[in-house]
Amino acid sequence: MATLMVMTFSSCCSQRPSISLVHPTKKATEAKNTNWREGLNSSLFVWWTQPPLMADVSEVVKRSMNINEKLGPRLKAAAEQNAILRIGWTNAGDPVPKNGELGLCPALPEGARLRALGVLGSWVAAFGTGGSFTIQGDAGSFLGAANQGTTIVCERMAGHYTGYHMETGSITVLDGTGDDTGACMSGGTLVVRGASGARIGGGMSGGLIVIHGDVGPDPGAGMTGGRIVINGRCPSPPPGVVLRPLAKKEVTEINKLLDDESLHVPSDAVCLTVQEGLLVERAGFAVSSGDLGQVGLLNEDKAPLRPYQTVDTVALIGLDEEVQSLALPLPMLPLVENGTTMNAGKDSAAVIGDVLNRHPAMVSQSPRAVDVLLIGMDNLLDVAKELPSAGGFALDLDRLPAMNAEQLDGLLVALRSLAKERVPVIFVEAISRIQALHTKAAYHGAQLAMARIEDGSGISEAASLPMTGRSKKEHLAGTTTQSGLLLGFSASGHDLAVLMASGVDVVSCAAPMAETEDIAYWLKGTQDDLGDELRRVGLSSIDMLDRKHLRALDHETAAVSGLRLAGYGRPLPHWFAR
Repeated sequence: MATLMVMTFSSCCSQRPSISLVHPTKKATEAKNTNWREGLNSSLFVWWTQPPLMADVSEVVKRSMNINEKLGPRLKAAAEQNAILRIGWTNAGDPVPKNGELGLCPALPEGARLRALGVLGSWVAAFGTGGSFTIQGDAGSFLGAANQGTTIVCERMAGHYTGYHMETGSITVLDGTGDDTGACMSGGTLVVRGASGARIGGGMSGGLIVIHGDVGPDPGAGMTGGRIVINGRCPSPPPGVVLRPLAKKEVTEINKLLDDESLHVPSDAVCLTVQEGLLVERAGFAVSSGDLGQVGLLNEDKAPLRPYQTVDTVALIGLDEEVQSLALPLPMLPLVENGTTMNAGKDSAAVIGDVLNRHPAMVSQSPRAVDVLLIGMDNLLDVAKELPSAGGFALDLDRLPAMNAEQLDGLLVALRSLAKERVPVIFVEAISRIQALHTKAAYHGAQLAMARIEDGSGISEAASLPMTGRSKKEHLAGTTTQSGLLLGFSASGHDLAVLMASGVDVVSCAAPMAETEDIAYWLKGTQDDLGDELRRVGLSSIDMLDRKHLRALDHETAAVSGLRLAGYGRPLPHWFAR
């Protein structure tokens, strides 16, 4: 059989992200140097990830991107020749194991065959639609996430969230997995030989999980469908999950599906399934109590501009020279479910198409070339299809599992390998976690950090202004990362002017209507209103807006925002208290 090989990189850094099983009573140094796993209760294991040194991070990311870049054009040719692409060997066949590379081989196509050697990082072989991927070594978290047809085999351990949100395909891990294995699966087959961590199959709605080993606490938590078969010790399941023996017919069916005698399920294995119960409608979280109507805009130093004078309302997403910036006619990124809504119809006036075509939007489906694809759990399975046509992407961190720096790097490598070159990246997260959001965005080089107002905390728009300003000064000063707000209401020109004056760079909000022509009229009207606000206060550009132009029009707004109270001329005294 012909074999194609990928050029590899020498392992020049001694410390890379590595995954080990650690007993809580043993020191990490002992765990790394002794083989003490055999005979211990696997339910006591916790997953420990050795973080890379900061100096190594950019190098690991660059190496990972380079591997994906080289793989891209070879995958199709290798599939046509029925050849295997190899990662971790030289052209002469000598082993050069990988050590920490992450986000490798996203969206594997039908017919692709890959084999990797070494310890790989997070988000390996994610978004696959076919082919096969074998790892001779360990894998990090999110192995095979959003799988839709790829056959994945990991010959040693895998980290947390193995098979996350898998729809079809199969994943086999031969030496144990971490927490949340098979979380949010809707289909496919996941087989683990060895111990697995907490919340196995959490939130799954379909598919089959087979564990030949002990599992951690809360198995099947929140599951609404599917089966979890456990050939080992299993703690009591949480409410809503039933533990029962397997029927003979099920044993035969599962073993036929596995098609590997070494992984066959014995008759005394147990099965976790959903217990039918009452469906109770959830009440939801607190919402913001107001808008920005009680914040005034004035300029004591300048006279109004002429009503016909041109003003600059253009904003950019992406200030780095290395990024292909997105130009916004006004500092607003409308939130639209489907990008096709922004396409003018054949019978629409030319001016409608002109307004829509030059205005990017943030969409969840069918992005245009200028749109930003908002990525969350709901559309994770569509990423491989949708992302290549988008002008940028936004990670909805509230709608994805919590990730550490290495895991987030892995996801970014995978997504950047699928996206167009040099597109801007946006992080979206709750306003109540704005400091963590700004820290992450600056560390990972995101172009925009956008805080969501409606996060369930009830924090108002006025209260978010000082929170944003303080965090921006502390975490984004000296970087090219911009700050943004995702509002819970449709912004007006006045709202945009107030937010720009408070230091926000870009605003996003849902369009107040769903029809294409109505959205065009709303965008044009908002731009005109913003221009009128600028002319009224004597400013020719949104870049000239500053906090000194803002006034709180009532006592409550002044109390929560720290703005000067109109008439009083100063912030309220408690803002000066130490």
